[in-house]
Amino acid sequence: MNPETVIDAVSAVFMVTGALMSLAAAVGLMRFPDLMSRMHAATKPQVLGLFLLLAALGLQMRTWWVWPVLVVAWLFQLLTVPVSAHMVGRAGYRTKHLHPELLSVDELEAVVQTAAQKAAAKRRADDGPDR
Repeated sequence: MNPETVIDAVSAVFMVTGALMSLAAAVGLMRFPDLMSRMHAATKPQVLGLFLLLAALGLQMRTWWVWPVLVVAWLFQLLTVPVSAHMVGRAGYRTKHLHPELLSVDELEAVVQTAAQKAAAKRRADDGPDR
C-alpha cells in the first residue's frame, strides 16, 4: 500500500463525509419546523462539511501552497457563520418567527421585556411635558 493510495482513500472518505454533512444541513433546512431549529441545521453540519471538503481538496492537490488558502477560506466561514446565525436568530425572535413551545428556556424574554419597558417609559417622559 503506497502513500498515494492512502491519501486518495482518506480524501475520498473526507469528500463523502463532507458531502453527507452538507446534505444533512440541507435536509434540516427543509424539514425542521421553526426558525431556530433550521438555523442550527444550517450552521453546525455545514461548517464541518465544508472543513472536510476543503481538507479533501487539499489532500488531492498534493501541493503545500493550497493549504493556507483553504485554511483562510475555512476561517472566514468560521467567523461569518456564527455572526449571521446570531443576526437571523435575533431578527426571527423580534418578528415572532419562532415557536415558543419548542423552546426549553427563553432567556431573551426578560431582556426584551425590560428593554420594552424602558422604551415605553422614555416615550412617556418625552411626551409628558408637552401635553
